[in-house]
Amino acid sequence: MSSFKVKFLPHNKEIIVSDGRKLIRAAMEAGVHINASCGGEGLCGKCRVLLEEGELEGGISEKLSREDIENGYRLACQSKVRSDLVIRIPTESTIDARVLNLQSTPRKTARIRKIDFNQLKEEGLFIPPVEKIYLELTEPDAQDHLPDVTRLVSFLKLQHDEHRLVVDMKVIRRISDIFREGGFKVTATLMRPVQEGRKTHIVNIHSGDTSGCHYAIAIDVGTTTIYGQLIDLINGKTISQYGEFNGQISYGEDVISRIVYAEKPGGLEKLQKVVIGSINKVINRVVKRADIDKDCISTITMAGNTTMTQLMLNVNPKYIRRSPYVPTSSIYPPIRASDLGIDLGEQVAALVYPQVSSYVGGDIVSGVMGSGMYRTDKLTLFMDIGTNAEIVIGNREWMACAACSAGPAFEGGGIEFGMRATKGAIEDFSIDPVSYEPMNITIGNVRPRGICGSGLIIMVATLFEMGLINNLGKFDRDLDTQRIRERNGVHEYVLAWKDDTGIDRDVVITEIDIENLMRAKGAIYSGCQTLVEEVGMSMADIEQIYLAGGFGSYVDIEKAIVIGLLPEIEHEKITFIGNGSLMGAKMAALTNRIRKDVVEVTSKMTNFELSETVSYMDNYMAALFLPHTDMEQFPKLKARLEARVQSRR
Repeated sequence: MSSFKVKFLPHNKEIIVSDGRKLIRAAMEAGVHINASCGGEGLCGKCRVLLEEGELEGGISEKLSREDIENGYRLACQSKVRSDLVIRIPTESTIDARVLNLQSTPRKTARIRKIDFNQLKEEGLFIPPVEKIYLELTEPDAQDHLPDVTRLVSFLKLQHDEHRLVVDMKVIRRISDIFREGGFKVTATLMRPVQEGRKTHIVNIHSGDTSGCHYAIAIDVGTTTIYGQLIDLINGKTISQYGEFNGQISYGEDVISRIVYAEKPGGLEKLQKVVIGSINKVINRVVKRADIDKDCISTITMAGNTTMTQLMLNVNPKYIRRSPYVPTSSIYPPIRASDLGIDLGEQVAALVYPQVSSYVGGDIVSGVMGSGMYRTDKLTLFMDIGTNAEIVIGNREWMACAACSAGPAFEGGGIEFGMRATKGAIEDFSIDPVSYEPMNITIGNVRPRGICGSGLIIMVATLFEMGLINNLGKFDRDLDTQRIRERNGVHEYVLAWKDDTGIDRDVVITEIDIENLMRAKGAIYSGCQTLVEEVGMSMADIEQIYLAGGFGSYVDIEKAIVIGLLPEIEHEKITFIGNGSLMGAKMAALTNRIRKDVVEVTSKMTNFELSETVSYMDNYMAALFLPHTDMEQFPKLKARLEARVQSRR
């Protein structure tokens, strides 16, 4: 079989592939990322590439205009290699990992919640699951023949009141040399049990006093990104942090695509290896930034959705997507990190958050724990907004939870010029009320290339409030502006003309884009409403909202209320917790109490399958308007809109 050389620009990466190889596979193997939201089925049209030299078979799709095709654009997932090639990846088809590590400006309209380490200490909750204790032991002599292990255990009992101790075999193998290297001055690392009365394991031993070098790593295993923090277990501070795209993106951008891939021969093992590789990149980066010895890391705490957790643990996720949607397990025991392929010492235990159901996973449980929702008396709504939105309502006494499929609109999917929150994405937007000319603010302050999820919310809310679209998401065709036009039978608003963009095309928002956003926000709002009603309450009873998720951290609260994504509530009652999954993972590293409480909390969480809840579809249909068919649920917005109409008369 013939082989051909494929060169990818602007990456300048080359790879030799066999004749007939799918171009998107060639890119994957070369380490070149191309957006493929649909998992390579040719449905999303986002894997556009430019053929500069050579011959491709296929790649022509209705997702490409005639002009695009004539200029050499093809869909990578539908193209087969038939010769040596030079392929250029357009800016809109790639993602930029640098944005993951940029610090964003907090919204002034909502509080930012962070872990209060001092409060943990005051409440007696600072009890890390792993502790280091320095010991100065007596040396053996003619009258003292105690074995080294017995000597260690005895001193811990007598000097530190430690009981029910078990010494791990790897410690036994090293203990004699370590004792004598340090003159019987050593530091023992102890792994605490979750339940009282259980045994404490001695998992590591060092020569000399290393008790001041004591760290943990917290990891959020996201579908799209892996975030990690290095935590000092002496003072509770985050020493360094880093984010990296989950390498599994190349095998499908959503959990269903990855489950399907995992069912293929060798697929599960491949996905497990890839995600562990991404985790190791994060670990190595945070360790390098902090300039510490990896041997000082005692534990790693991890949280992810149900599918990501099972893939990470090499557990078949097959039945998560099949009715009745049952995960393999809800709780996982401590695991030796190195057994998973994680690049840490044998003494490091991986502590993985439990899950409630197939679609309410450990990341949500972690957010509930990290936010402190499980300890409050207030009726709290917890929302993690993304492609799959997870919702929890309740307080310290009870909780109900559900997951709803919002679709990819919040991450740019289903939006003609949608893109991730990377350089060139419009993230803020306003309109001149007279000329209807736009003001676009992009990430990186460069020419617009597309629209990110948070920018889309601001955009639609602004268009609605300014009267350019009605509550059905349709443009006012009578307005005197060239910005509103019809193209291919669909009305749209031109955000940036071709000459002002970074992609050599007009950047627009269409009525179809707006409809897709309305469906996404409608799914989430109706999910909240259904869950609240199922427990005999109303949206008006909610006392506070915790908003989580990488996307949720960037949402403009007022604009989210305007489109009907969030219920109308005082802004000061809404709290951003940012990455709730990572927050909970950090909490688990700081206090063993979390590991004990989380079992009780998950048992309190009643899961509702919205697809089987009769009222959900009625609530969903009512939410497919801006902001809702029942404007009485948004009285302040209703009054503001009525006042604006009056002022124009």
